[in-house]
Amino acid sequence: MSTLRRGWRALAWYVTGVLGESDYERYVAHLRRVHPGASVPTVREYWRDRYASQDADPGARCC
Repeated sequence: MSTLRRGWRALAWYVTGVLGESDYERYVAHLRRVHPGASVPTVREYWRDRYASQDADPGARCC
């Protein structure tokens, strides 16, 4: 049973990483570590700003 549980956790970790669900938590940890005085945006503000920056500078995307 523990092997199944470890497999499920590994799969969940992979899927959330691919979908970007852990990006906000990593960003907040970065802000607190590197910029301790900065205000932390809400999840909604984070994703709005992230998508706006991707639209403004698409980088290597084709579309």
